[in-house]
Amino acid sequence: MPEEKTKDGLGPISRREFAVGSVAILGASSASGQNAKTIVPVAAKAGAQTAVPPKLTTRPVSPAGKTIKITVNTWKYEVPVEPEWPLRDVLREQLGLLSIKDMCNGYGACGSCTVLVNGRPVLSCMTLAIECDGVKIETAEGVAAANPQLIEAYVLNHCMQCGYCTPGFVVTAKALLDHKPHPNEQDIRDALGGNICRCGTYPQHILAVLEASATA
Repeated sequence: MPEEKTKDGLGPISRREFAVGSVAILGASSASGQNAKTIVPVAAKAGAQTAVPPKLTTRPVSPAGKTIKITVNTWKYEVPVEPEWPLRDVLREQLGLLSIKDMCNGYGACGSCTVLVNGRPVLSCMTLAIECDGVKIETAEGVAAANPQLIEAYVLNHCMQCGYCTPGFVVTAKALLDHKPHPNEQDIRDALGGNICRCGTYPQHILAVLEASATA
């Protein structure tokens, strides 16, 4: 069986490296339309550890649209949006934050698109971006940078198989630990009750959050 190589061809990729990468992937998705503009971040919080996505793009907006100011993973942005655009699409398609998934096709049923808005977990597929002017948002990319102990606990406890739903779980778990640094098992079950995992790794999430709380 051929040896797996990194993208630079420098050596094998370990299971741990692959698992960490599957939790929070930074990337970019180009927008359609000839008049698309590049979004430039206004500023970053001093000492921020979260990398800026390499390409920030936007789609043209109609006169009904407006420019919102949001802080995402400590970076401040001014983003033109249409009234009907969900926050999920703006974060994924314009800011390139690909950790935000869409397992249920926008019905708010799976939790895979969960982000923190002013510290509160919300379903970004059910939240209009135009209503988020002035808010602070944290995604799995931000959690990975600011809370490495939670990511490490998820890796060590094998919480993912396909990994598609994992970012939503991680973000929700982070919100729980912010609110209650030392939760018990029932607290964790209640907090993660809205997140669905097709691979059925539910028991491992409880162990990971317990471990992360013990090392906090």
